[in-house]
Amino acid sequence: MNAPDDDWLRLDQQICFSLHAASRAFNGVYRQILKDLGLTYPQYLVMLVLWEHDELPVKKLGEHLRLDSGTLSPLLKRLEAAGLVRRERSARDERSVEVRLTGEGVALRGRALQVPRRIAASTGFDPGEIRALRARLDELTTALDAAALAEPQGGSPAGGPS
Repeated sequence: MNAPDDDWLRLDQQICFSLHAASRAFNGVYRQILKDLGLTYPQYLVMLVLWEHDELPVKKLGEHLRLDSGTLSPLLKRLEAAGLVRRERSARDERSVEVRLTGEGVALRGRALQVPRRIAASTGFDPGEIRALRARLDELTTALDAAALAEPQGGSPAGGPS
C-alpha cells in the first residue's frame, strides 16, 4: 500500500524538517558559544547588523533580520538594558527610532570575532563548503520568497516533498 506518493509524507523526506533540525542544532552550538558574550542568538544577529552598519532605524534593522517590530523591540530593550545599544527617536522623523551601538557594544565586537571561527569548526565543513551551502540556502530563500508571493491563498500543493 506504500505508493511512491506516500513517501512524500515521511518526515525524513521533508527538506523543511532537515532545515528545522539543522537550525535547532545550530542554536544549541550558538547557545554555548555566545554564553561567554552574554548574548542570545537573536541578540547576536542584531549586534552583527549593527557592527556592520553602526546605526539604523528599527524598521531597517528588522528588514535586515527579517523580523517584525513586535519581535525586535523586546530584543532591543534587553540589549539596551545590557548597555550595548541605545535607542533614540530620529531627529529627522519622530515616528522612527534609531538604534546605535554604545561604546560597550562596539567593544564587544572584538570578543565576538571568535564566534564565526568556532561555528565553522563545529560544522566540520571547509570554508568552500560553507560558502557553497550558504549560496544554495540564499537561492532557496529567494525561490521560497517568490513562491510565497505567487501562491494564491488556499492553493493546492504541487511537486514533491517540502
